[in-house]
Amino acid sequence: MTGPVESPAAARIAQVLLPMPLPEAFDYIEPAGVALSIGDLVAVPLGPRVVRGVVVGFRPAQGGNRALKTVIERLDEPPLPPRTLEFILWAARYAVDAPGQPLAMALRGLRAPRPKPERHLVATGKTPARPTPARQRVLAAAAQPIRRPDLARAAAVSSGVIKTLLADGALEWAPAEAAHPFEPPDVVRPGATLNPSQAAAAAALKAMVADGRFATALLDGVTGSGKTEVYLEAAAGALALDQRAQVLVLLPEIALTQAVIDRFATRFGAVPAQWHSGVAPPRRRQTWEAVASGEARIVIGARSALFLPFAHLKLIVVDEEHDGSYKQEDGFIYQARDLAVARAKIEDCAVILASATPSLETLWNAAAGRYQWLRLADRHGAARLPAISLIDLRQSPPAPGRWLSPALVAAMSETLARGEQCLLFLNRRGYAPLVLCRACGERMKAPDSDSWLVEHRYSGRLICHLTGFSMAKPDRCPACGAKDALVSIGPGVERVEEEARSLFPDARVAVFSSDTITDAAGARALIEAMAAGEFDIMVATQAAAKGHNFPGLTLVGVVDADLGLRGGDLRAAERTYQLLTQVSGRAGRRDQPGRALIQTWAPDHPVMQAIAAGDREAFTAVELAERQASGLPPFGRLAAVIVSGADPGALEAFARDLAAASPNADGVSVFGPADAPLAMVRGRQRKRFLVRADRTVDLQAFLAAWRARVRPPGSVHVAIDVDPYSFL
Repeated sequence: MTGPVESPAAARIAQVLLPMPLPEAFDYIEPAGVALSIGDLVAVPLGPRVVRGVVVGFRPAQGGNRALKTVIERLDEPPLPPRTLEFILWAARYAVDAPGQPLAMALRGLRAPRPKPERHLVATGKTPARPTPARQRVLAAAAQPIRRPDLARAAAVSSGVIKTLLADGALEWAPAEAAHPFEPPDVVRPGATLNPSQAAAAAALKAMVADGRFATALLDGVTGSGKTEVYLEAAAGALALDQRAQVLVLLPEIALTQAVIDRFATRFGAVPAQWHSGVAPPRRRQTWEAVASGEARIVIGARSALFLPFAHLKLIVVDEEHDGSYKQEDGFIYQARDLAVARAKIEDCAVILASATPSLETLWNAAAGRYQWLRLADRHGAARLPAISLIDLRQSPPAPGRWLSPALVAAMSETLARGEQCLLFLNRRGYAPLVLCRACGERMKAPDSDSWLVEHRYSGRLICHLTGFSMAKPDRCPACGAKDALVSIGPGVERVEEEARSLFPDARVAVFSSDTITDAAGARALIEAMAAGEFDIMVATQAAAKGHNFPGLTLVGVVDADLGLRGGDLRAAERTYQLLTQVSGRAGRRDQPGRALIQTWAPDHPVMQAIAAGDREAFTAVELAERQASGLPPFGRLAAVIVSGADPGALEAFARDLAAASPNADGVSVFGPADAPLAMVRGRQRKRFLVRADRTVDLQAFLAAWRARVRPPGSVHVAIDVDPYSFL
């Protein structure tokens, strides 16, 4: 390893940013005979290790008096494009975090090895020692190079026959021809026939893209209005204008990925690149390199795809822009929708935000003229929006021990009798959200956490959805020892499924939640089965509320519409309106009329009234007026500062010191410290500060100055969340 050296007079000092939570780049001597450039990936010594970093700048070595180590080598990896590097540094400043944090996300694709070169089998022309019929079939099938599994199937033989022929020299391995995993899109391929409203929106988006400059558009269309087909035409316009152009489409859930990929493959005759947790690591590396080289021209991915090293990014689409899944809550904390707009500005390209229920911030920007506002008011084709009705549970409560009201059960019976499908929606996983002891009142919680354990009947376990802790359900109360005293309180999707099966024993029932569907393939299989009519009733969490199209689904029943309003926060009403509108929109997406029945104990709540009336404007006006009166987003800015530690005394002392160190600034209010609603997670106590600032205040500068005033002890961790979505 290269050791410390004195800085030579003629050498340059390379500033190398490391993908670690470090506050700044480190200085290294540029190696002799190697001219580095900004964006180059390099190997550098860090203590006893060799680590990967990125060159972010240079300065002359003259006048320095420090002994610096030398860059070991420039790596054989594509450099980060200048605008990608600019975006990484901007994102760190915006999130008030170390720049190495977003850099680590940007380099994540390089952690995996490259895919192994594929080899094929081919006949050598040598006659085997015993030319049996089976062996002759193999040699005939291997006249041209062929994959080993395909050869075994084509010749209808076992792997042993192939192994023998390899040993005899009648078969040999040959390198496969270089594959082109990211075929170029066919930009002249015709698209779908658009209705007049879609065509007008598509024309406006194509004009915005053709302008070649930064611009943002809100594609605001009711559920089922064909927003995807519209932004497909915008993508076609971007790709046709420049043969190097790249398009990024962000989706909130990997369960949606395959359906959108199929739409793009149909439109362009080429399968887009994917970027999400379900992609195998070697394939992710292949995708990363193809994005950097410009070979991958269409990328469909989750929020982290924003950090890919695009060579010629010309359009970003954020589908379901309102969705809370775009907010990353741990590690590097960011809101992908907001960062998508920022990246588009840095890349000087267009960005489209698409939703049937746009966020209030996006609506506010559109109304102010900052975003072009394109509306699709009607469903595509013969489909019509579902009729939405409220079921007042005060007047029509479920039977004791049940969760479905008589009115909803009757509607389900009518729907099933017509051969149509029902969806029961409850945004709560598992069988029951709370398990307590009826003898002593003990509530089962995860160890070292305030999070309740949720019963899962399928697995017979109690699970913490926050920490991942899991245990078998005990037969005795851990607190008092009472036998068979643990009871399940409240419903989860498993309990609603149990009720649906008992009410409709002949119906085919499925559950769609992250507990029953653990990967993209499973989600796709269940979605396709429901779309094909293989189930009569689907019981689902919010995973089913996001963009799925079930032709036979005509009834949606919301089991507990009030759930999102309990223990509310800033966005409780907004999230509830969005979620219930989205899930209701799954009904009647073809030529059959649909309806949604919403069970609520608070039918007079403004959210429920707005949903039933289909009056988004009224809800938006009331919600914005309340936020304006309080100076809350979008009229003001918020940030949370969360401090945590295993030692309650040290945490309390640091929280007091941090509160006392808060800078005095006009237009800024600091509230706290207060115990977080989940005051303990994984054995660490948590306290929160909430910062509200006027829009004219540089909130990031305030937060950075505040954090710099007090150095936390090693046992205390400080996290900053700009524009928080979770208040737990």
